[in-house]
Amino acid sequence: MTESSRAARNLAVLMASAGVTHFVLPKPYDAIVPEQLPGKARTWTYLSGVAELACAALVANPKTRRKGALATAALFVAVFPANVKMARDWRDKPLPLKAGVYARLPVQVPLVAWALKVASGR
Repeated sequence: MTESSRAARNLAVLMASAGVTHFVLPKPYDAIVPEQLPGKARTWTYLSGVAELACAALVANPKTRRKGALATAALFVAVFPANVKMARDWRDKPLPLKAGVYARLPVQVPLVAWALKVASGR
C-alpha cells in the first residue's frame, strides 16, 4: 500500500468513526452546536454525522477520493466554530479538561492539511 493510499484509508476511517459517534453519542455534539444556527442542535449533530460518513465513503473510493478529501477539508473548516464554542463553554472547567479542549483548536490545521494532501494524491 502506498503512503498516499494509506493516508486516504486513515482519513476515511477517522471520518467514518467520527460520523458514527454523532449517532451513537449525540449529546456531546449537541452541546457544541452554535446557538446562531437555526433549528435544533440534534438536527445539526445528525447532519454533521451524515456529512462525515459521506466524506468517509468518498475518500475511501479512489474514483471519488479527490472530491471527498476536498469536502473533508471544507468540513474541518466548517466545524471549527463548534470547537471554539466548546473552548468558550469549558473555560471554567478544571485545567486538564480545559487544556484538552484548547488543544483541539490548532489541531484543525493539520487535519485540513491532511485532507488537502489526500486530495492532491501525494
